[in-house]
Amino acid sequence: MRKSRPKKREILPDPRYNDVLVTKFVNNLMLRGKKNLAYEVFYEAINIVVEKTKEDGIEIWKKALANVTPAVEVRSRRIGGATFQIPSEIRPARKTSIGMKNMIRFSRKRHEKTMGQKLAGEILAAYKEEGNAYKKKEDTHRMAEANKAFSHFRF
Repeated sequence: MRKSRPKKREILPDPRYNDVLVTKFVNNLMLRGKKNLAYEVFYEAINIVVEKTKEDGIEIWKKALANVTPAVEVRSRRIGGATFQIPSEIRPARKTSIGMKNMIRFSRKRHEKTMGQKLAGEILAAYKEEGNAYKKKEDTHRMAEANKAFSHFRF
């Protein structure tokens, strides 16, 4: 689209918790268009979290998502033959998207039996500020901090 920005699509809230953020997460979790299966996996993970912690599963999930959401990222920029890693702020929609995708990616790599258990394990780890998704966020922040000297090259 050359002239105008594409319209933002309206995302409907999920049926159980009536939350748009849950639907976005499920959309990222979904494979091959199987949305019902993705909802089942997510709800199973939330039920496992509730069983283990005896607290509100959605609140724990939101806190975990906030814990793995990065605030800054580094972008490569070529200046005078050298490539610099330039730290830059991330816009809010991209922040949550990166956080969700990291949580899902690292939960898929876990060694539990079902995807619901894997996702529940990653949610609990992120809630306690540990686990691979949280580590990825910390590494991103550390890299941005190390390259703070190049921030005057911002785009």
